[in-house]
Amino acid sequence: MARAERAAAADRLLSLSGLFAVYKPKGPTSAAVLNRLKERLLAEAGVQANVSKRRKQILKIGHGGTLDSAATGVLVVGIGKGTKMLSTILAGSKKYTAIGRLGKATDTLDATGKVTEEKPYDKITKGDLESVLQKFTGDIMQVPPLYSALKKDGERLSSLMKRGEAVEAKPARPVRVYSLSLQHFQPPLFTLDVECGGGFYVRSLVSDIGKELSTCASVQELTRTKQGPFTLEEHALYEDKWTIDEIARSLEHCMSLLPGEPPHKKLKTEDPGEAAVSCE
Repeated sequence: MARAERAAAADRLLSLSGLFAVYKPKGPTSAAVLNRLKERLLAEAGVQANVSKRRKQILKIGHGGTLDSAATGVLVVGIGKGTKMLSTILAGSKKYTAIGRLGKATDTLDATGKVTEEKPYDKITKGDLESVLQKFTGDIMQVPPLYSALKKDGERLSSLMKRGEAVEAKPARPVRVYSLSLQHFQPPLFTLDVECGGGFYVRSLVSDIGKELSTCASVQELTRTKQGPFTLEEHALYEDKWTIDEIARSLEHCMSLLPGEPPHKKLKTEDPGEAAVSCE
């Protein structure tokens, strides 16, 4: 790439500003996905992050809520001045499709953890499960999982747990569930669609549903299908489209959606600072 072309590409990259969405695959952390995106954009613009601190600092980029490593789906990204808009996305509604498994509990509340308990589930009917869901709709109290992005003394609880350190559960806090429905039931698996507010953990929901049914349960698969106005199907850019031009087009489309997004009331949590990191 010629020097003039590199300069033009760099200027175009640094002019990008707003919110857009990318697809987070299963495996990497949300932070790793963001770093990969940033590397791709800097490389396309001919900017080497390790030798150009000024360029690296000017390219502001962040995401609007952590998805678990094992989860997939919409990851909202803020670039430029858009990073200041991420708090609004965090407080807004999110939609998930979750596959839960009855009869097995794990320390992480999902399939990545160690099995801590097994209980029978053969007498549970579809009607039993649908009846229980009503108890988890609306404004409810929820205890966040120990393996989470919430922090203690500036460090994530999940990091402390992985090191084997003793971690006390965070107190129950108010969360909001706008809708919750059972899509499929084929024991031991069941599929839920849930729309919730900020600070909500689907893993805790599935675990609590298991307890309410006098058994146990954990998440097998989790996909975030919508965050704010951005949907997985319509707006999430897959890695092959992580280019300056594609993101510029996506920003134009995505930013046009924001004015019509109905506001959702932000609920207070035990620690206001936690809302910025408390997502699946």
